[in-house]
Parts: sequence; structure tokens; C-alpha cells
Amino acid sequence: MITALAGGVGAARFLRGLLEVREPGDVTAVVNTGDDVVFHGLHVSPDIDTVVYTLAGAVNPETGWGLAGETWAAMDALERYGGLTWFRLGDRDLATHLYRTHRLGEGATISEVTAELARSWGLGLRVLPMSDARVETRLDVEGEGEIAFQDYFVRHRHAVTVKAVHYAGAAEATPAPGVLDAVANASRVVICPSNPVLSIAPILAVPGIEQAVAARREDVVAVSPIVAGAALKGPADRIMAELGVEATVVGVARLYAPFTGTLVIDVADADLAAAVEAEGVRCVVTPTVMHGLPEAAALAETVVSR
Repeated sequence: MITALAGGVGAARFLRGLLEVREPGDVTAVVNTGDDVVFHGLHVSPDIDTVVYTLAGAVNPETGWGLAGETWAAMDALERYGGLTWFRLGDRDLATHLYRTHRLGEGATISEVTAELARSWGLGLRVLPMSDARVETRLDVEGEGEIAFQDYFVRHRHAVTVKAVHYAGAAEATPAPGVLDAVANASRVVICPSNPVLSIAPILAVPGIEQAVAARREDVVAVSPIVAGAALKGPADRIMAELGVEATVVGVARLYAPFTGTLVIDVADADLAAAVEAEGVRCVVTPTVMHGLPEAAALAETVVSR
């Protein structure tokens, strides 16, 4: 059994590779919901939807999020009325958010709705939100103060300097049903190549999850999202530096060392392997850039077999 902590495009691509080398029924993905937002009156779960769409083979291959072959008639019509459309949702994608919002209004939990969505797309793995409670990633940015994650990531295109990050509601939240058992019973716990601050830290901020992962430390393998000092996608390198964390695989090792036994790094960072191990983390060097499914599957096989 493999349990993976996931958030963002890199995690979704890794999970697709993982399902090539392990049976879907043996895989549980615990997904970040700190990015969730209510927009246009709809509850949107970007990381959950990116995982579901990617594993269903329906994701937009150019962006890594949203649906392939999308149209934008609803957003174009909304602009006529002066509606806020900087957070754009495609016509087909809207159906997901309409369904989720309707079910939540009926009293369903995020866990229940996520399971329904995964089944509807024919997925065989378990997809669990980190919590059924509302946890919101909020950022203190230069010149504006505290803003919501989507304001930072989409409206500002993550181009503003971040001074601090916190996860509102995390202290009062509890792990979603099945999360702690999935960590405790896994033969391998994987931390996907996700943004350490914006994707993985919100999951670990939910009381009980980091402790459960740390208890399995020798069986925890993380994949660095930083390659040669840069993030392949998104602002992981920049936000780490802005928060005073070295934006290298060594910085990732330093962040993850309390709960991770092994860090997988790219061959481009092979010269830093000794420095990674000096942080108390075993280091594995292998190609980690997932140009396509074969590379993702090869990376996943390395992660689960080491």
C-alpha cells in the first residue's frame, strides 16, 4: 500500500506514473485543500480536481490543470455583466464545481464528494482531502498585507514578495476520515514533488498528520520539487527564498528532515547529495523531470522500490 501526500501539477503527474507501476487499489492520495476557494458562488478544489483530471487522462496537457478541449462561453458572458473573471473556470469544469457545491449544500462532506468525483471519472485509487474542515492558505505579501492563496497565485500570478504564510483554520481542523489510517498502514509514504510551502505544509498543518508521517519516517520518501536551484513549475523556489529557506535540494532536505527518511533528487543536483545527507536524510539520485508518462513511471518505480 502506497500513501502519497499531493498537491499541484507535479504531484498529479507523479501519481499518474505511480499508477503505471502499482495497482490503483493499492494507492491513496491525500490531497491539499488549502487552495480551495469559493468563486462565482461555487466551491472549487483546484488540487483535487487537478489530480482527478490528470489521472482520468482528461487534463489540459498544455497547462497541467483544467480540462482538455475546454471552452469559455460562461466566463465570456459573465464579463458582459461586469463579473470578476480573473479566476476563470471553463464551461466543462464548471460542471464539477456545480456538482460539488450542490452536494455540499445537501450536507455531504468534501471527502464524500471527492470519492464520488473519483468514481465518476473511473479512478481506482482512493483520493482523500487532507481534511473535511475549511483550511485556508493565506499569505502576507509585500505592499498589500494578507491575501488568500488564489489572489496570490492567480490574480497576482505569484509575482509579489511573500513575507509569511499561515494556514487559517488548521489548528481547529481534523484529518479527513481514512487519512491517518492510510499513513499508518502504508508500506511506503510518498511526499510528491509539490511546493513544500503551499502544497505539502498545509496538509501537515492539520493536527495529527505530521505526527503520523513522522512516526513512519524511515518509510517516508520525498521527491524534491527543486531541480538545479529552480522549480520546474510554479513559485516554489522563489517563495522558499523569500521565507529564508535555501532554494535548493538541501533546503528541501532541511524542511523535510523531521518526518522524511529519504529524499529523491535529480541528477542535476548529484553534487549536493552529500549535503543532503548531512541534514540527516538519505539521498537517492535519479532523473526526476517528468517529460511524459515513461519518465513519471520510472521515477515512481524508483521511489516505491528504494
